[in-house]
Amino acid sequence: MIMVTPTCFRLKALIALCVFAMAGAAEPGKNTKPVAPPAKPKAVAPAKSAQPVEPAKPTVPDAPAEVEQDEEIIAEKKEAADTAKVARPVSSDPVQVYGWQEKVKVGDMVDTMVAKLDTGATTSSLHAENQQIFERDGKKWVKFVVTDPSTPDSKRYDMEAPLARTVLIKEPGGESLRRNVVRLTFQLGERSIKAEFTLNNRNNMTCPVLIGRSTIQVLGWVDPSRTYLADDKILR
Repeated sequence: MIMVTPTCFRLKALIALCVFAMAGAAEPGKNTKPVAPPAKPKAVAPAKSAQPVEPAKPTVPDAPAEVEQDEEIIAEKKEAADTAKVARPVSSDPVQVYGWQEKVKVGDMVDTMVAKLDTGATTSSLHAENQQIFERDGKKWVKFVVTDPSTPDSKRYDMEAPLARTVLIKEPGGESLRRNVVRLTFQLGERSIKAEFTLNNRNNMTCPVLIGRSTIQVLGWVDPSRTYLADDKILR
């Protein structure tokens, strides 16, 4: 007969208690803490679409400075545009014919000077030296000397005339100069006409006087194959 001592009894009771606790833990739903459900993922805002980068505009170089033009050239272009399509009836009135070179007297001159009748020029031109601007009765006048630079012993004539205007002329070398324009009376054959003359240095020109297109259309016709026809009074 086996004797159960109090110590053994207590040991068995402790073992039984442990077995019971382990069995209860193994059963679902008993003495277990609920497991928290997995956290829902936070909604992530969609990334903003990248704004298209505007391409850089090409650098436009500065426009070149406006080229300064001869005022006579501007006037000539305008005249050509205005009269290109103008139909003018042919008059039956007789018209005098002049040569491309004629002898003229400018102002109060006694002697004649050679003038070139040039349809390629708008305004007439006159060789003038020692130009001086002065005022008379509140208006600007020009004092100048007229002579023929191609003739060493040519007479010199002192003249004065009101200043009509000034024009900007671009020289062949690129320099722009202001030239005085005056109205003078000149005689060609038996005709006496008042016209505008640009005063400038015509030392390197063939003639000291040039009769431009604006005056030629008042005179008559020009025969480019002949010279000095004014005294012949040829009419067409």
